[in-house]
Amino acid sequence: MKKGLYLKLLAISSIVFTLSCEDDPEISCVTCNSPETTPFEVCRDQNGNATVNGENTDTDYNVYVAGLEESGATCGG
Repeated sequence: MKKGLYLKLLAISSIVFTLSCEDDPEISCVTCNSPETTPFEVCRDQNGNATVNGENTDTDYNVYVAGLEESGATCGG
């Protein structure tokens, strides 16, 4: 009886451990260009905010990039 309980606990612990060890989302970056500036890097942080040249903007990445593109910048590929 104890052996069966031990194996069940071991199996559950293994599953929980495996699920809790997922990699953090990677930070993804694009280069943006504007007629008024030199090329600069905009990254999506793990919290979803835009970071420009290492400085967190406290603005959602998609909102930030959309604003840049509305002002005439090109970002990405």
